[in-house]
Parts: sequence; structure tokens; C-alpha cells
Amino acid sequence: MNVENIRLINFRNYHSINVNFNKNINVFIGKNAQGKTNLLEAIYMCSAGKSFRSNRDKDIINFEKKEAYIGANIKNERFEKFVEIKLDREKPKIIRINRSEIKSFKELNTGLSVVVFSPDDLKLIKDGPIERRTFMDQCISQLKPVYNYNINRYNKILFQRNNLLKSSRQNKDLLSLLDVFDMQITKIGTSIIIERQKFLDELYKSCKTIHHNLTMNKENLSLSYYSNVPMSNNRDEIEKVYFNLLKKNIKRDIEYGTTEIGPHRDDIIFNINGKEVKIYGSQGQQRTLVLTLKLSEVDLIKNQIGTYPVVLLDDVFSELDEERRKYLTRLFNEIQVFITVTDAVDIRSFGNYNKSIFFIENGKLEKRC
Repeated sequence: MNVENIRLINFRNYHSINVNFNKNINVFIGKNAQGKTNLLEAIYMCSAGKSFRSNRDKDIINFEKKEAYIGANIKNERFEKFVEIKLDREKPKIIRINRSEIKSFKELNTGLSVVVFSPDDLKLIKDGPIERRTFMDQCISQLKPVYNYNINRYNKILFQRNNLLKSSRQNKDLLSLLDVFDMQITKIGTSIIIERQKFLDELYKSCKTIHHNLTMNKENLSLSYYSNVPMSNNRDEIEKVYFNLLKKNIKRDIEYGTTEIGPHRDDIIFNINGKEVKIYGSQGQQRTLVLTLKLSEVDLIKNQIGTYPVVLLDDVFSELDEERRKYLTRLFNEIQVFITVTDAVDIRSFGNYNKSIFFIENGKLEKRC
């Protein structure tokens, strides 16, 4: 799978560029705040329809302009697609695939899968559960676009339920409406929980092997999915238990004005040699775990859709030791990778690999080789 080229108009600090890419290694060299990450963000949007850096589309439009545009040609052995995204400060975003506008995220299938690795990914281990839920949601949405629709729908119903809980303090008659919301939220929430468990089960198959290789067989990694809705092999049973838990917890929900039960409270627990990584893991162990997760995501996508995803390495290659760099570069013959670095010295690790090198300064690209 390859991004053959991309055109950007008024996207972040890019006023107008049209660039062709190498099918293997693409290296972007430049100082900080010149636009390297912005280019990776645009590539990611051609897969997910949204940014991995911001929840607000308006933030992506050049602050001097009203509109922005992304257009990219995507190709693999089976198809070619032209993906377009138009952003407007005053209108909803428009996504077109082969000139046909999609009406909802249910129809989002650009054919492009992307795995991003950036310094911020350490938050996945060090920060709160929302980071780990976001990791799951972004990964699953690439494989099953309807999952992203379910997440958005779940969040809307959750917001409405929470508002109802707060309003019911002054008007208890409103509680009669709660069953309607609870029936909807348990159906969609159960789908989310099941998909997350399936995803983690598959991801762990790759994680075990990759982590052993990265740590020279010195560390044993385990991960477990935490949900306050008990899991079962029977979907109807999960829904029933979920619904009953909501009812059982209603007094507490009303007291705090928020819903305590559901996938919005989920988490992943990582352990290395029996100890929780978030609490006891060293900086090196945490960084290696993130690399393990990202490489396992690459494997999972390859196994499920039959082609490797595009990999975006944002300012992390120089932070890896030599062994981990070698581990990564062995993948480069089979995948398309986009790498941002601040120093041209960092490209020595790529040796004689097929590559293109771009220098970026203030939103302008210059191809050197």
C-alpha cells in the first residue's frame, strides 16, 4: 500500500504543495516548527478522515484562510483511489473518494491504513486510561470504519444521558426517560466492548513475539483488558448484565451527574515480568513497549487486510538505540514509511535502502535525492 502523491492547499503552514513520494522510505529533514509533522498529519487524515493531533478540524486550516484542501492518490496491488478532504471554517468537512462524496463515517473506506509512532505515544503508557482507549479506538477504526461510527454515536448518547441525570435532580419525572437511553447505550456499548476485546486478543499474539525480540528474550509482556462490564461469550448476556449495572448504579450516577458504567471507563493493563509497566517500568521499558505495540499494530493490519500499512515515524528514529533502529529498518523493504528528523546525520541508518529525502523549511519542500 502506497501514498503516491499528495496535494495540500492552506493546510496548516502549507499554502500550496504537490509532492510525489517514494514507495519505500521518505525522509523529511528540518528544524522544529517547519511543517514536518503537518505533512504526516495530512497523510493520516487520508486514512482516518480526521487528525491524530487535534479534534477540531478548524485548527488544521491555515489561520489566514477560510478553507483547506487535501488530495492524495493511494495505490496497492488491487486498487487505486483518489481521496479528497475539504475543510471549511463555517461548514462541515467534505470527504470524497474517487470524486464521490461519502455521507457518513460508515462509508469511510479510503483503502489506506496508517500506523503513527511519535514521542507523544509515551502517554499511552504513562498517562490515564483515555490514552489507551484512544489507541484502541484509532486502531480498530482503521480496520472497521463502522466502529468509529459506533464510538461517535455512543459518546452522543452518553452526553445526553449525563445531561438527563443532572436535570433529574430538579425534575425527577425525567428519570422515566432513562430506560430509552439505557437500552440504546447498552447495545452500542456492548458492540464496542466486544470489538476491543477481539482487537486486544489479536494484538497480543504479535506483541509477545515482538517484545521478546526487542528485549533479547529478557522480558515477558502481558496485557489485559479492563472493563467494569463483565465479559461473556454471549452478547445478549453482556447486554443484560450491562443494563442491570446501569440500574443498580443509578443513585450514584444521579449524585455525581455522570455515568459510571460503560466502555468510556475501559483500560488496558500492561505488565512486564509480572509488574505493571505504568508504575514500575523504566523509561526504556516504557519506550520499548510503545514500539512493541506499534509494530504489533503493523502486523495486525497486514494479517487482517493482506497488505502492510503506511508507517509514520514522527521525530522518534533518532531516539532509538542502534538495535531497535536495525529492527525497524528491516521492515523498510516491504512497507512505505515516512520519517521526520531534525538532523541529516540520522539518515545514515538507512544505508542503501530505496529512499527519497526532502528538506522542509517554513512549509516549503525541496527534494534532494
